[in-house]
Amino acid sequence: QVQLVESGGGLVQAGGSLRLSCAASGRTFSSYAMGWFRQAPGKEREFVARISSGGVTLSADSVKGRFTISRDNAKNTVYLQMNSLKPEDTAVYYCAAQYSGLYYIPRAYNYWGQGTQVTVSS
Repeated sequence: QVQLVESGGGLVQAGGSLRLSCAASGRTFSSYAMGWFRQAPGKEREFVARISSGGVTLSADSVKGRFTISRDNAKNTVYLQMNSLKPEDTAVYYCAAQYSGLYYIPRAYNYWGQGTQVTVSS
């Protein structure tokens, strides 16, 4: 069992930056791939970025060059550095842990955090 707790969300102006953190419980954190998803009101949950257990990263086209995912296995934490934020980035951001499977499909992830709100004002 893995428990995930996100933090770092908030209100920021367009062009600003935020760093999200996701702290995981359990001794096997390093063996999971970790992902970030987001969900805006009235929209489906969408893939943002993923980092494998070995540190290989993938990200959605909409955030490439602006968002960076990283992990610190010693701290059982995954991060999402978000720069050059846009109003369309406004959403609840979720972190998730995955044994294996398609990286961009929410149901392929085994554990989820409760989410943290990110609001970008224009």
